[in-house]
Amino acid sequence: MSALAADIYWPEQADEPDVRIDGRIDPRLEDAYWQSVYWAEPYHRDELDYEDYAPAYCAGYIGFAQYGGCFDDAEKSLCANWLRIKGDSRLSIDEALLAMRAAWNHAERAQVDAESEEEAQLHEAQVVVLPLNQPVRQPAYAT
Repeated sequence: MSALAADIYWPEQADEPDVRIDGRIDPRLEDAYWQSVYWAEPYHRDELDYEDYAPAYCAGYIGFAQYGGCFDDAEKSLCANWLRIKGDSRLSIDEALLAMRAAWNHAERAQVDAESEEEAQLHEAQVVVLPLNQPVRQPAYAT
């Protein structure tokens, strides 16, 4: 999805739920992230556009949601997925693997960060326990 397409909103989309893969990955956020940073990745080639990298990123972050675990264990499936969706991408399979691994690692870090944040919120929640045999003092109201 191009940046221009992301700015377009149709009223009939109002009822559409947020799409998440396995409750962990939001493809729109991942795509927006990679659109903004792909050019700074060490494997980036100036003659290639985001559209060349997008299918590999997609295979990487969707693959993480599907397979989880270790990238190396899922590599064969990820390559097959990329070959299915690559379209007009000019990446070689080796270049695509670099982008898939980057997207996988980013999705994995995002999940760890989200889990840590949830854990921190649980620890911050304070529960007040009152002793059973002591009366609860009501505030005094002006008469």
